[in-house]
Amino acid sequence: MTTGNIQLLSDTLAKAKADNRAALIAYLPAGFPTVDGGIAAIKAVFDGGADIVEVGLPHSDPVLDGPVIQTADDIALRGGVKIADVMRTVREAHAATGKPVLVMTYWNPIDRYGVERFTEELAEAGGAGCILPDLPVQESAVWREHADKHGLATVFVVAPSSKDARLATITAAGSGFVYAASLMGVTGTRESVGASAADLVRRTRATSEIPVCVGLGVSNAAQAREVAAFADGVIVGSAFVKRILDADGDEAAGLAAVRELAAELAEGVRRAS
Repeated sequence: MTTGNIQLLSDTLAKAKADNRAALIAYLPAGFPTVDGGIAAIKAVFDGGADIVEVGLPHSDPVLDGPVIQTADDIALRGGVKIADVMRTVREAHAATGKPVLVMTYWNPIDRYGVERFTEELAEAGGAGCILPDLPVQESAVWREHADKHGLATVFVVAPSSKDARLATITAAGSGFVYAASLMGVTGTRESVGASAADLVRRTRATSEIPVCVGLGVSNAAQAREVAAFADGVIVGSAFVKRILDADGDEAAGLAAVRELAAELAEGVRRAS
């Protein structure tokens, strides 16, 4: 049976910690601007300095994603992106770089595809796990059983509104890392990532040893540095997607832009010693 790359994910986060820095985690949707273009963009982001990439499974009715990622998802869906394309994206991005690649998806597409089939294919593609923002922990047993069997991480999302007891339940069930949403609301870039994120990380860490990575709002090196001061990983999505949208169909310009942003953010996550 093929085993996924949860260990590679854990090792990557541990190495960043040993280097006294936060890991840089980038998010890009599969199939955006095309399937091949999306794979090239992920390679460029890794090339620029990202440690881990989350591949988004485009969804027509997102609950977490702000307008920038929704626009990208719309382009991918109009292009006819399928789960097979998501798996191919994971496979090629991981094979080309040897780095950990996760899938971020809402639960409904997995439920319809079949949990066993999805986890088996993701592991076979070299995936490291899944981020499941809308799967309640108390309904996750079947998913976790299959993910564990196939060596895949189950990353749950916590928010500033999560009570301490709830955080303990989530960290006990999750693996790989915990995705801390730094604010209430949808994804997108923010002026400041703020104190609520630091407090959420502190409270989450009090329940478990699992790494805590912060997303929602980080778009530049200064914000990455701010978050890296208290988090194990800094997650950036909309800012990368926006660079590709801004390139307006010029693939070379888009790739150069995301590579450059990754390099700036990779510098930002290195904590001032």
